[in-house]
Amino acid sequence: MSLRGVLFTVSVSGLLILMGCSTGGPDFVAKHEPWRESEESACLAAGVVRPSPFLEARSALGGPSYCGASRPFQMSAADQGRVSLKPPALLRCPMIPQVERWVSRVVKPTAEYYFGSPVVEMKVAASYGCRPRNNQSGGKLSEHGYANALDISSFTLADGRVVTVKGGWWGEERERLFLRAVHEGACGDFTTVLGPNSDKFHHDHFHVDLARHGRDGRQRYCK
Repeated sequence: MSLRGVLFTVSVSGLLILMGCSTGGPDFVAKHEPWRESEESACLAAGVVRPSPFLEARSALGGPSYCGASRPFQMSAADQGRVSLKPPALLRCPMIPQVERWVSRVVKPTAEYYFGSPVVEMKVAASYGCRPRNNQSGGKLSEHGYANALDISSFTLADGRVVTVKGGWWGEERERLFLRAVHEGACGDFTTVLGPNSDKFHHDHFHVDLARHGRDGRQRYCK
């Protein structure tokens, strides 16, 4: 990226950077947030995430700074391989156990309750990506830029049925109930959960992430 693509400004909250992705994407605003590096380091040191046939450690994405992570993982399946993520998601360490919890404790049993068949695949609409929120130029860097977010657009059941967020949110009753239960259940595992009721940008998928909200960073945003 050329120097003319970088603009430095100072604010009371710290150093802000307005820059475009190296791929020529839209500009975004980002600032240094020390909690991201310490949170990722603590997760890695705790050993709660270990490589497996479904979880591959990848090289650093430019470090823990903007559009990066110290040691991301490529996650191709959850629930011990029983639920595939297609395509595989590139995520930072703290996201992995939360995705596992959501899939095993919410997504699978909810599908079995409403359809009598477990989920075997989730379609990943997005994971890591260096871009502003909602791809709106000049906006804040998305949590996707920190490998701290996951977008899911559909769920495939063992019986072959595919439930899409776009078609099922206002679709037949069982699909509506399933998707709303999965969305609500995600609110216990992630700090941000967005779906069709949030805005036009999420009409066809669920977005989940572990951003910090509020002064103490403990608030949750679920819509």
